[in-house]
Amino acid sequence: MEPEPDSPDLFYSCIFAFLPLTVFTTATTVLLFVLIFLIFCSAVISSSEVAYFSLGPADIKALKTEDNEKTSKRILSLLSNRKYLLATILIGNNLINVAIILVSENLVNKFFPESFFTKAGMSLASLPVLDFFTAGTWSGFVDIIITVGLVTFILVLFGEVTPKVYAKINNMSIAKKTSRLLTILGSLFYPLSGVLVNGTDFIEKRLLSKSKNSTTSMEEFDEAIALAVGDEKLAEEDKGILKGIIKFGDVPVKQVMKSRVDVVAVDFREKYIDLLRVINDSGYSRIPVIDEEFDNVTGILYVKDLLGHLEKGNEFEWQELIRTNVFYVPEAKKLDDLLKEFQTQKQHMAIVVDEYGGSAGIVTLEDVLEEIIGDIKDEFDQDSEVEYRKVDHRNYVFEGKTLLNDVFRIIGATAEKFDGIRGDADSLAGLVLEIVGTIPKSGEVFEFSGYNFKIVTVNKKRIEQILITLPDTTDE
Repeated sequence: MEPEPDSPDLFYSCIFAFLPLTVFTTATTVLLFVLIFLIFCSAVISSSEVAYFSLGPADIKALKTEDNEKTSKRILSLLSNRKYLLATILIGNNLINVAIILVSENLVNKFFPESFFTKAGMSLASLPVLDFFTAGTWSGFVDIIITVGLVTFILVLFGEVTPKVYAKINNMSIAKKTSRLLTILGSLFYPLSGVLVNGTDFIEKRLLSKSKNSTTSMEEFDEAIALAVGDEKLAEEDKGILKGIIKFGDVPVKQVMKSRVDVVAVDFREKYIDLLRVINDSGYSRIPVIDEEFDNVTGILYVKDLLGHLEKGNEFEWQELIRTNVFYVPEAKKLDDLLKEFQTQKQHMAIVVDEYGGSAGIVTLEDVLEEIIGDIKDEFDQDSEVEYRKVDHRNYVFEGKTLLNDVFRIIGATAEKFDGIRGDADSLAGLVLEIVGTIPKSGEVFEFSGYNFKIVTVNKKRIEQILITLPDTTDE
């Protein structure tokens, strides 16, 4: 008895007519295993990218303590040059993805013979709503859709999303397991990765040179302001405010923040009497509350919230007054954006975090406003917040932690003179380290751009005091 025209047996026979039993040959089986292996390699490379670039300061510190661990040394070596590491990962991932596309195309051609695409194209072209393309064009579309759809689904699910989610949770484990592989790939791809890194450095320098050209326009603005306002002493404050407004949008938070070593903070385990003593000595209205170290800020304590509890003893649980809505900002955020966020968030203080997620310091609304209108003094401020001593008209002694902006303002220098050497330095000690390259000894003298820097006092960790001698202008 013959099957009915619309019976399921007839439907399945038509489908399998396109897929002959001979597709599962030795070559096809090998290609399948190769595809699975390549997908596994793609997953490993993708997971390593997330694993390495999500390691925080605590993870790196833990690696450094493992002195006898070869794997830890390999990881630290890879992280020491992140640009080459990223280039190695991208090259390896792209090579694997290209191989996956080629193998997938070959497999599609074996599983789906030409007759399948031809019949599919003829079927689509025969439909009234799709007759604007020929059967040959539709058959090509079907081939592309099957190949691209298959490869995209496999790569995104098994080569990108799943391994990256797993690596985010198990970053240290993945970093250790892939350290040897990335070291080998780094050696193999070194010439190509070197070309990529040097190319990006060239582009970055060109962009920086363009940004330096904007400095000239800033100088022109300064000259225009001087001409418009005049040179009278009474107009100096007006000129300073106008210049501050113009340069306001180019100043990063890192340039005005208070460094973590200078921040007054209290541990949430502190006794109430000791807390009042800290508040009285500091004179601040807002105090960051930490958990053992400044990287763990748990909240902000507003001193005004303690006014009704001044007579209470150590049994008072002042921790209930801590406000936990801590506002975090990155070091690179511009001050104009920060001012807007202060307004929208209704905050007066923010914790500044570095690129690794650690707490670098704090910035307040007062710091932002002072960049425009100059120093704001109140009854708690000292006569001069910048610690320095003027020896004579050419010699100044500064604390090493003094911000470069304050140093330049006091000695009358322009920041542009030091752009070629300052790098990422924000303090005077950082500038000296950029010039010298190591922690100098007490009494050493260094010269740059006509300025002499003499190390007055230094300890094992940092430069404490520096004597700056200005260029001699008597012969000019």
